[in-house]
Amino acid sequence: MFNATENLTFISHQTTMENIQWRTGLRFLNEAARCLEEQIITSPTDGDIGAVFGLGFPPMKGGPFRFIDTYGVSNIVDLMNKHRNTYDERFAPTQLLVDMAKDNKKFYS
Repeated sequence: MFNATENLTFISHQTTMENIQWRTGLRFLNEAARCLEEQIITSPTDGDIGAVFGLGFPPMKGGPFRFIDTYGVSNIVDLMNKHRNTYDERFAPTQLLVDMAKDNKKFYS
């Protein structure tokens, strides 16, 4: 017979609203960076405008690339790596973000 408790992996952490927001937000930010990395979009500005007007990204945050710059690329990469260690590879930062964090670069100057 199927025993659900034997087949599930439980992560010992407290699920908070902030944790849920970061879990969804980090995936979104990473995918935006991946779109730039894979040249699906041609610039951070294109990604920000598309996210605000097309996806409903909060306009006061300026779009995903502006948000990453404001919060700090290295801080975002650190959070992604923390979530990667807690959850799985879904949170692995793109090479673009890793390189930018290492070189202390921003999308906008």
